[in-house]
Amino acid sequence: MAQLVSCRGITKSFGAQLLFRDIEFSLVSGDRVGLIGPNGSGKSTLLKIICGLSETDDGTVDLAKHLRLSYLDQHDVFDEQKSLFENLDTALVGYRLDESERFNRIHAVLSRAEFGNPDLPVAGLSGGWRKRLSVCRALVSRPNVLVMDEPTNHLDLESILWLEKILLTVGGDSPAATLMVSHDRRFLEHCANRIIELSPVYPGGSLQVRGGYLDFLKEKSKFITAQLEQEDRVANKVRRETDWLSRSPKARTTKARYRVDEARRLQDELQLIKNRNRAVGTIEIGFASSGRKTKKLLEAIGLTKHYGDRKLFSNLDISLTPGSRIGLLGRNGCGKSTLMKMLAAAEAEEVDGEGEIRVADKIRIASFDQRREQLDGSLTLKRALAPDGDSVVYRDRSLHVVSWATKFLFRPDQLETPVSRLSGGEQARILIAGLMRQPADILLLDEPTNDLDIPSLDVLEESLLDFPGALVLVSHDRFLLDRVCDRVIGFDGNGGVEYFADYRQWLRALQPSENAEKKSEKKEPVVRKKTKSPGRLSYLDQREYDAMEERILAVEEELESLEGKMNDPLIQSDSEELAGCWKEIEEKRVLVEQLYSRWEELESLKDAG
Repeated sequence: MAQLVSCRGITKSFGAQLLFRDIEFSLVSGDRVGLIGPNGSGKSTLLKIICGLSETDDGTVDLAKHLRLSYLDQHDVFDEQKSLFENLDTALVGYRLDESERFNRIHAVLSRAEFGNPDLPVAGLSGGWRKRLSVCRALVSRPNVLVMDEPTNHLDLESILWLEKILLTVGGDSPAATLMVSHDRRFLEHCANRIIELSPVYPGGSLQVRGGYLDFLKEKSKFITAQLEQEDRVANKVRRETDWLSRSPKARTTKARYRVDEARRLQDELQLIKNRNRAVGTIEIGFASSGRKTKKLLEAIGLTKHYGDRKLFSNLDISLTPGSRIGLLGRNGCGKSTLMKMLAAAEAEEVDGEGEIRVADKIRIASFDQRREQLDGSLTLKRALAPDGDSVVYRDRSLHVVSWATKFLFRPDQLETPVSRLSGGEQARILIAGLMRQPADILLLDEPTNDLDIPSLDVLEESLLDFPGALVLVSHDRFLLDRVCDRVIGFDGNGGVEYFADYRQWLRALQPSENAEKKSEKKEPVVRKKTKSPGRLSYLDQREYDAMEERILAVEEELESLEGKMNDPLIQSDSEELAGCWKEIEEKRVLVEQLYSRWEELESLKDAG
């Protein structure tokens, strides 16, 4: 298969700091590559090198002839006063397209992103919709290779699912290959078919695994285990050779020179392996609990909040006890952060809205603000980590600030760096460090995962699971929600709130028509089970099974016809018609998936008979 992008021996440093050395990989049609690695490993820099936005110190990047490559930056920069259409039109400058083709392309991609008004000024968009527009800008040129840096940042859960659907669409104007940096593990599992991790842990500076994120975790675990075993084997050899060398000067004759050289080679090899194994370091975090034995920490009754004439939520009851773990889910702007502020103010016995909040005596609440307003950018890292001197008190022990900084993967030479010059992930780790020093009964974490790398996320999860107090968490990280939260509160965006078992149940509740259809499918087999004979399909099941293949073919033909209409210039020139066509296509795709699922279910019943 022809290579679209080929990277050979890519090496890059910033000053004295080596980011990566001799990185090699290629992209071919069908690749969806997830690029991961610790903060500071050079992921964003590597993307920019591939896109020609940064120079490499050594190595080459070869692109296929006439390749169209598009880059989605972490930061969404637009002409704020221009409309959505005008910003996308600017992205097509330099392409040989007539006015009609430009118009059709822009309206098609805006329709896919569910933008209603292409004349809306960009300045009026929220962070999530700005990110959607960035994706549109990256797609409007119809690239062969799409390169994305943290595409899920600022997206709510529904928008992340929309992006997944876009990336998984095959054929048509979709990119032939995708390369993406992301710390969203569920997103990587769904969208990537190859994972590359940049890290000094690996001999070549990277580990490449074909498959999704879970496949990568299995292979990485095998590699780390094998490398630790290799260290033990080489260490034993070094001990034997060193012992031989030290026994007698007579052993060091010319005839035994190869033994001397081998011993030195083994010592060098052992040091390299040790350095790689030590690079596996992780953040050591564990939230401190106050040790309170009270059964009920907080009880909120009838919480209601309006924003102007708009109702954010109403009549919400919350009860927090030690061990409670609640996630908050909803579109951006639905009121999740507002609710967190109301709960945080309960410690001071204040309620900014309607309802009542009762808390246990001398309750201690620790909060993480996603806007990071608690951080003073003018402070040095040293002062931000240790406000009162050269040490901190953690779990009744005094730790020097250098040791404390090292626990969060900060280097000693960074301690005098102003907080404002640190990355988003580093700033998030400072806030987490501050939370850890506060014994708490309740943790309120508003998007704590933003900008954290995967190693930090893994340890954060373990720490939250070990925390004995109550936790309220706002996050779009589905991996984190699945592992940590035992229930979620879902916001419908219209003032309604409800408890759900997990984020999947909440998503189904947001689609009432689809949900009703699924419920009806579930109810029918329950009734029929009473009438059918053991080991055989019922009469109605058998009729449904016999007609299923023909029904699927019919729906797939309808879907193919709709996809053909999308190429009709008359349809493409009418934004309303185009949007309606996209909606029908998505509905048909969902129906096809449901029919195949039902067919498999009937097959299983038939085989069981």
